[in-house]
Amino acid sequence: MTIQIIDPLTDSRWSDLAARHPRATAFHQTGWLKALADTYGYRPIALTSASAGEPLRDGMVLCHIASWITGHRLVSLPFADHCEPLLDGPAALEDFVIRLRQERILQRCKYLELRLRTDFQDAHGLQQSDSYWFHELDVTPPLERIFKALHKDSIQRKIRRAEKEQLVYEAGRSELLAEEFYRLLLVTRKRHQLPPQPRIWFSTLVNCMGDGIRIRVARKNGVAIAAMLTLRHRAGVIYKYGCSDAAFHQLGGMPFLFWKLIKESHATGAETIDFGRSSLTNNGLVAFKDKFGTAKTLLKYYRDPSVKTKDEAYRDSSTTRQNISILPDALISLAGRMLYRHIG
Repeated sequence: MTIQIIDPLTDSRWSDLAARHPRATAFHQTGWLKALADTYGYRPIALTSASAGEPLRDGMVLCHIASWITGHRLVSLPFADHCEPLLDGPAALEDFVIRLRQERILQRCKYLELRLRTDFQDAHGLQQSDSYWFHELDVTPPLERIFKALHKDSIQRKIRRAEKEQLVYEAGRSELLAEEFYRLLLVTRKRHQLPPQPRIWFSTLVNCMGDGIRIRVARKNGVAIAAMLTLRHRAGVIYKYGCSDAAFHQLGGMPFLFWKLIKESHATGAETIDFGRSSLTNNGLVAFKDKFGTAKTLLKYYRDPSVKTKDEAYRDSSTTRQNISILPDALISLAGRMLYRHIG
């Protein structure tokens, strides 16, 4: 099989494939790829067996990350928990992996990485580098059944508390919602001793994803206390970012927003909500997502060759986390902008 390389940002055949392939998600959309390119300078490439001028029947998309700190690498895809190859079946993966290895060598990349939901069993020589729990909620049952499956004390009770407190809910993609979301993101990331993604990443996402992105905010007495950002592609919704002010946690802002997300997804014909990944050892996060009735499966990441990069060592450093917790907001945001360009 001859594999061609195309530019998914300029070749309209890629957006056509992403629109109709059953394994495609919001991460395959041209908007996500353009946001990565515009914000971080990553160069998207797509591989396909289709000849020039033919409709795409298959494809795999990656980004070339060029960093003077962490080196060059091919990743499918940066800041996405998963990105399935859009192939007819596992048998086709071998030809794509062979071509990817050639491209890695040609571009002098340290490694290539695939982030897979499907267990291909035979990864054709790629080495498994990491694994995570992947959480997904089926939103096709009646709402009454979905609500009944929520944890009674941690989720149901907090939703009722939020409704009793008369939290105000708003959803959309306005500048005000984006500002409220980012303010809460800074608060949350500082609480967790993690650098925030740069503000420009979110404004670019809003511009590039169009109607496929939505920001939800819960307010108390006019003050935003919880927010989330979600993506949508056909019948699949992705909960991508969430943040809140711990001073108001007792009001149930985040469970309230999740219930609004579930109800709206159900009403608009969505079938699943992707709750993202969790570290296998992060028992608290796993338990939180379990309380919404999600099902969990393994995400497997593969690299060729298997290496640990400088950015991973940096993020794992306790000193780094402690420094972030004491920085003022302006410097935390700047640190995030400098760091995320090199992570991917």
